[in-house]
Amino acid sequence: MVAARQLKREYEDEGATLKELAARHGLSYYKVRRMLVDHGVELRGAGPVPWPAPDGMVTDYVVHGVSIEHLAWNYDLSFGVTRRMLLAEGVELRPKGERANEHPDRGFH
Repeated sequence: MVAARQLKREYEDEGATLKELAARHGLSYYKVRRMLVDHGVELRGAGPVPWPAPDGMVTDYVVHGVSIEHLAWNYDLSFGVTRRMLLAEGVELRPKGERANEHPDRGFH
């Protein structure tokens, strides 16, 4: 079995993900996670840190009420990346299912 210190090195120094480590060493995702945590590793957040939101995205969401789904389509991004961009910009997301002023001809570039 792989040593926790090797997993730590691959995770911290090489930037491997938990999923990659699990596949590489024939372990479950949760086993890798537990080994790293038990070895004192501070885990990175889930998913990549997104780049800044494109110009107009925050305004489209906040002012024009465009949904995250429509923003994702308009900016050719996934829903998750679009959502993380908005959160990183400090936007307070509307409750799930609440859609305000969604007009495909408004707020798009």
